[in-house]
Parts: sequence; C-alpha cells; structure tokens
Amino acid sequence: MKSLRIPTVCANLALLVALHGRAAAAAAKSEIKGAAILAHACGKTTVKHMGLVHAGNIIEAVKLGTKEMQDEWKAMPEEDRLMMSVMMNKMSLSEADFAAQIKANGLLVVEGPSATLTVKQEGKNDSGTSTSTMTQKFRIDGAACRVSR
Repeated sequence: MKSLRIPTVCANLALLVALHGRAAAAAAKSEIKGAAILAHACGKTTVKHMGLVHAGNIIEAVKLGTKEMQDEWKAMPEEDRLMMSVMMNKMSLSEADFAAQIKANGLLVVEGPSATLTVKQEGKNDSGTSTSTMTQKFRIDGAACRVSR
C-alpha cells in the first residue's frame, strides 16, 4: 500500500503544478475585442487621450502618459513639441469617431502590466481598398492605465 501512495501523490502534485502553470500563463495574457475595450481602463484612457489631442489640448493629453513619456515631452525643444502637436492633431479623431473604430475593429492585448491596442481601419480609395493600423501601448499600474511608447 505504501508503494502506491508515493507515485499517486507525485502524479497528483505534478498535475497540480502543470495546471497552475497553465492557469498563470492564461491569466498573464488576455485579449479584449470591440466594444468591451471601452469598458477597460486602457480603453477609457486611449479614447480620452485621442479626444484631448483632437481638441488641441496636448498638455492634458501628455498627462495621461507614463512619467517617462511626460519627461521626454518636457525635455523636447519647444519647436519640436509644437511640430509634434500639430502632426498629432492632424492625425487624430474625435472621441466619438475613435470609439466607433475601436468598437468595429479594436483588439486590446493585456499582458501583465503592459497592454497594446490595435485598431485596423479599412477604406476605399481611387486605387482600391486600403488598410491602415493604429497601435498604442500602455503601462498598467493597479487600476490606472497610462499611455506609453
């Protein structure tokens, strides 16, 4: 009887360790699609960020970034910040338009303290169909989600 217990206990322990490893790996990475992204902290942050950029309020938009990103912005020469602000504003969308694009074609991949939002846009032009992709990275700290590089 004793000789059967040790292999059984070892087998159960090995199974438990294997299952725990799979559960930890599954919890470490998750994918959120479409409208559900807008309920996630990173979804809320990215929509607010885009709206602020679109409204020309770059200073407030930068505050939604990580400390490193804010420090980089502050360290830039004024003329570079102005050039970047104009470029970002021209490429931005309203909050409503951006939220609609996220709902239609958004994918948020959350992996531990990092997340990446990918939004694909498909359109038609004179030469056929075009596809563009916007990608935004985030740093998650507790309930807060900050725009990162």
